[in-house]
Amino acid sequence: MATMESLIGLVNRIQRACTSLGDYGGDHQAFSSLWDALPSVAVVGGQSSGKSSVLESIVGRDFLPRGSGIVTRRPLVLQLQHIEQGQEEYAEFGHLQQRRFTDFSLVRKEIQDETDRVTGKTKQISPVPIHLSIYSPYVVNLTLIDLPGLTKVAVEGQPDSVVEEIENMVRSYVEKPNCIILAISPANQDIATSDAIKLSREVDPSGERTFGVLTKLDLMDKGTNAREVLEGRSYRLQLPWVGIVNRSQADINKHVDMMSARRNEREYFATSPDYSHLASRMGSEYLAKLLSGHLESVIRARIPSITSLINKSIDELESELDHLGRPVAVDAGAQLYTILELCRAFDKIFKEHLDGGRPGGDRIYGVFDNQLPAALKKLPFDRYLSLQNVKRIVSEADGYQPHLIAPEQGYKRLIEGSLNYFRGPAEATVDAVHFVLKELVRKSIGECQELRRFPSLQSTIAAATNQALERFREEGKKTAIRLVDMEASYLTVEFFRRLPEEVERAGNPGGNPRGNPRENPRDSSAAEAVAIDRYSDGHFRRIGSNVSSYVNMVSDNLKNTIPKAAVHCQVKEAKQNLLSYFYTQIGKREGKQLGDLLDEDPTLMEKRQQMAKRLELYKKARDEVDSVSWAR
Repeated sequence: MATMESLIGLVNRIQRACTSLGDYGGDHQAFSSLWDALPSVAVVGGQSSGKSSVLESIVGRDFLPRGSGIVTRRPLVLQLQHIEQGQEEYAEFGHLQQRRFTDFSLVRKEIQDETDRVTGKTKQISPVPIHLSIYSPYVVNLTLIDLPGLTKVAVEGQPDSVVEEIENMVRSYVEKPNCIILAISPANQDIATSDAIKLSREVDPSGERTFGVLTKLDLMDKGTNAREVLEGRSYRLQLPWVGIVNRSQADINKHVDMMSARRNEREYFATSPDYSHLASRMGSEYLAKLLSGHLESVIRARIPSITSLINKSIDELESELDHLGRPVAVDAGAQLYTILELCRAFDKIFKEHLDGGRPGGDRIYGVFDNQLPAALKKLPFDRYLSLQNVKRIVSEADGYQPHLIAPEQGYKRLIEGSLNYFRGPAEATVDAVHFVLKELVRKSIGECQELRRFPSLQSTIAAATNQALERFREEGKKTAIRLVDMEASYLTVEFFRRLPEEVERAGNPGGNPRGNPRENPRDSSAAEAVAIDRYSDGHFRRIGSNVSSYVNMVSDNLKNTIPKAAVHCQVKEAKQNLLSYFYTQIGKREGKQLGDLLDEDPTLMEKRQQMAKRLELYKKARDEVDSVSWAR
């Protein structure tokens, strides 16, 4: 069966883990909830009530800063851990976990320095706690929280709000249902005016989690005593009152050690006519054992909720470690496997963007459905096929010999010149698809959790994919331009074949089908009219209109075929071969080169190591709690 010491020691270890868990990611609320579920003892009292002396008496060491006014300006979470006789006594700070303090005067200095680091060398206060663990054969397993002393007025160098700030800070600890209140009151003052009792009465009106402690019993006026308070008749609590006799200032000045002070305290109560009948229930040693015993009983009652929260914290830590990834292997084969797996994870996300599992791929369809048609509509065919330009191009195509019926060379030049305009939208479509693919690569790298820990591999994959996309873009442009050139290389024959028929119908409506003037004299005037019409504006307008009709037909074709070229040369290639060249090159790399790609961020490595340690501690804590639960 688990002993009281091991059970409280377990809680101490869990609390120590909680002190820095929030700095390493995960669900902060879960860690905070776990801390709140673990019972602890908050030391509350007015300034100069003797709080520091009580703590030092319990610890058996002189380690707290002293002075007038407000000395404790940050909460001090003090975790006492009992060790075997003969082992070295030492202290550790949460912010200096790699350093052991065996000189307790240096502990006092570090508390002061760490306070100043946060508050500055002023009399300001801060709610950020200092975490201190003391390992000693002269202590019981216990967690104590030393809080700034309650005050009614601000001293010089403090804002007027400090009174309320201190009370709110103290209240934030003692109002938690798992907090045991150690209410310190000086015996040489009226208990009715005690700041600690007043606050504890507000947060614990039934008094079921408040221990009353009377200090300075030896400083009471002659002929007076505190028996009524200590016997529970003056102010009743469900938990006992304990009297303490601390070292006097003269003792401190004479460097009376804490062991001697404990002996003097025992002798005082044993020989006091007022308190000898209570001697077995008085003193700092009794107080420490009393608190430890009560804390053990509270912990046992909280075991189910503690277990639940530990399990939740384990789940959170394991989930976070999964996000961070496991440690990198050292051999080249395993490193190559890791790199290929990371590439596949990225490639999977990239394909999900293209195929619709993730957003972004729809922007490519937007290029085809919106940008390309809009670009085609903006082409300056109205200007190019203006009457003036048609006349010029047709005339230049005829040379010295005017065309007879249909200006075939003129038509060809007009059409070829018009089709050149399609090159711009064709290239722009390929570029637009390229930029969408490039953005999807960037997003996919950012969304790939596994890649986040390897900045060099991220950069290498980004460079490799961008090179591949550039190759796909070049091929896409070649294919799109080839489609345009194909339209210009071979004009649709049916379009030209119907032009003479249209001209003939225009010149011979209902007469000789051949329009031969010698067979029908009336047709000579018609032929003459046609010849005259060849040089009229109406004739050139018809040519421009015919070319425009042909260009529109080609535009409709390209509106369908250019997207096919982009998808075939860019999108399909990106889905199938985005990392093919990279895979070929990575297989040729040596071990050191592979290791360079897996140069994990040192901060991330430290984060994983810390979380792994805490996970190990939590799992061990769960096992210990389970063993206690079965042993009850």
